[in-house]
Amino acid sequence: MVCLCLGATAQDTSLYQRRRYVVAADTLPYRLLLPANYDAGKTYPLVVFLHGAGERGTDNNLQLIHGAKLFLQPRSRDSFPAIVVMPQCRATDFWSNVQMATDPATKQRQFNFVTEGEPTPALALVMGLTRQLMADYAVNPAQVYVMGLSMGGMGTFELVRRMPGVFAAAVPICGGANPATAPALKTTAWWIFHGEKDDVVPLKYSTDMVTALSKIWGTDLQFTSYPGVGHNSWDPAFAEPQLLRWLFSKRR
Repeated sequence: MVCLCLGATAQDTSLYQRRRYVVAADTLPYRLLLPANYDAGKTYPLVVFLHGAGERGTDNNLQLIHGAKLFLQPRSRDSFPAIVVMPQCRATDFWSNVQMATDPATKQRQFNFVTEGEPTPALALVMGLTRQLMADYAVNPAQVYVMGLSMGGMGTFELVRRMPGVFAAAVPICGGANPATAPALKTTAWWIFHGEKDDVVPLKYSTDMVTALSKIWGTDLQFTSYPGVGHNSWDPAFAEPQLLRWLFSKRR
């Protein structure tokens, strides 16, 4: 039974091509999904998907565990043809500049999002890869999107901030950022998700961003929190029937 399940998973994700983005001595493994019957004479949306901390490594496979199948569903392939890239962060790096600690009183994790300085090496590679894909493939520059969960949700906020004017919409799931960065995010449409019982990345890190973004006139913002759901809020988020329709409706 285990072998059959593993075989089915491999078959499901085999359409994601194995690639590597290399800059000097740095390498970013990534998987690339092209639309069915990709036609370079047309243009397509580009979706950058950032995985969580548990999927870090160099095998160029773990990052497909969550989210990859969302774009492989026949309905998604037919109704929303898109170029999807899923890079993999190495185990010693992080998508965003964040310092982590544990509150000794509450035992909750605390995150300090650092806004100064350069991006992490992993995020810098994602930025370069995004630019390269936009140049090399038939990408509609008005339809570039980013999604991410947990560590990738934090990276989603930071990637939008560091690449102003690029992303039409962003979907951070159980992530967070420094609320002071909200003014730099206002031209992107946001649908933010979080589980109300999350004990890995507490809900406040999303609600703080929702509060900050909601104070900025003109921000296109949606927020969905799930009662009783812990850290794996990506499961109900991916099951939202309007998620992809909402995402691909946004244009710069």
